[in-house]
Amino acid sequence: MVATIPAEKESLSREIGRAGLTALVLNGLIGAGIFALPASVAAGTGMFSPWMFLICGLLFLPVVLSFAKVASYFSATGGPVLYARAAFGPFIGFQTGWLLYLGRVTALAANSNALLNYAGLLWPWLGAGLGRAFGMAVFFVLLTSVNVAGVRRGMAATNALAVLKLLPLLLFIAVGIGYIVPEPFFTAAIPAGGEFTAALLLVVYAFVGFEGALVPAGESRDPQRDIPRALVLTVCTTAIFYALIQTVCVAVLPDLAVSKTPISDVANATVGSVGALVMTFAAFFSIAGNLSAIMIAAPRMTYAMARDKTLPPSFCTVHEQYKTPAYSIIFLGILGFGMAVSGTFVWLAVMSALTRMLGYGVSIASLPLLHKRFKSKRDLFNLRGGFAIPAAALAICFWLALQADWKSWGMAAVFAVVGAALYHLSRSKFQNGHG
Repeated sequence: MVATIPAEKESLSREIGRAGLTALVLNGLIGAGIFALPASVAAGTGMFSPWMFLICGLLFLPVVLSFAKVASYFSATGGPVLYARAAFGPFIGFQTGWLLYLGRVTALAANSNALLNYAGLLWPWLGAGLGRAFGMAVFFVLLTSVNVAGVRRGMAATNALAVLKLLPLLLFIAVGIGYIVPEPFFTAAIPAGGEFTAALLLVVYAFVGFEGALVPAGESRDPQRDIPRALVLTVCTTAIFYALIQTVCVAVLPDLAVSKTPISDVANATVGSVGALVMTFAAFFSIAGNLSAIMIAAPRMTYAMARDKTLPPSFCTVHEQYKTPAYSIIFLGILGFGMAVSGTFVWLAVMSALTRMLGYGVSIASLPLLHKRFKSKRDLFNLRGGFAIPAAALAICFWLALQADWKSWGMAAVFAVVGAALYHLSRSKFQNGHG
């Protein structure tokens, strides 16, 4: 026995293959973070900063392996919502999904701000005021419309943006690697405790988002095999990719810590204005790809919660022609736009990281119960070492969450209370026959 929601009961169309899942993980990981973080991380850790990305990648490896294992038990839409519900019941399942949904909405809003920052370098009228709000509105309308029109169209956009973001970044590394002098990086001092943890918390934001590929399992052709492989391969490769980019940035720009657009500034220093222009477009496409991945994954979370009768049934309404959760997609577009025009990148990024760490923790904690409940003779993903890896992953998630400030924890608590109210309201309506 393997999935709690049998594949044949899904109303969504199975259009996503292994390449599409890999693109979802890639776009979920590589977004605004790598274009904004190099300066902030270097400000606290200097020449040691490339190692921060490798350290964070190693910390995330047990988390990713644990998710790969738990994902191998399921073939229905929902991801962490489904895992927590199967292990701990509908309320914990809802709260897990609600926190992770909040994490994706805040990331959508934060990265939309970063997108308009880079767009403002190309078209200054998009940089502030009504022009910025108009540009953001147009982008959200286009992104929402593409995803309502079918997961195949949404995935086509996601796959194209994955290619458009990777090629310039690979060129960036190829050109910049000639500026690297290895010795300073190998002799760099490890930062003091406070600077180390502060920088690590920033770097975490560059690694969250991989769970987006877990959510649309009900639209994947062979999710129990393809998702674990896509997760592990892409996260490991991305950690090395990030470290190389950071190394080039530190090697080229002595004043990297004060740069507002570090990738473009490095390209300008190595190639000139043409290089800066190319990397500005790369940043634009990279962030757009990340937003496209969020627009595919997040609506499937509210779809799954409504399917489980913990949100109003309209959220699991499937478009008759396109077979997509249209109401959930439109709701996300409106909510994301509202948060984007009213929030700042830094606050939204911290909120996104914190809520995801909490959601990750619950999902990982579900593994022992799911292993016992859904154990089968055919093990689709073998996690060696028993539960030692999930235990380490759980400790890492909560340790990282504890690095957030009390304001972020307070806001997360407020959203959890709001979620509890929505849950009980929706459940009472269903029980009274009004749903």
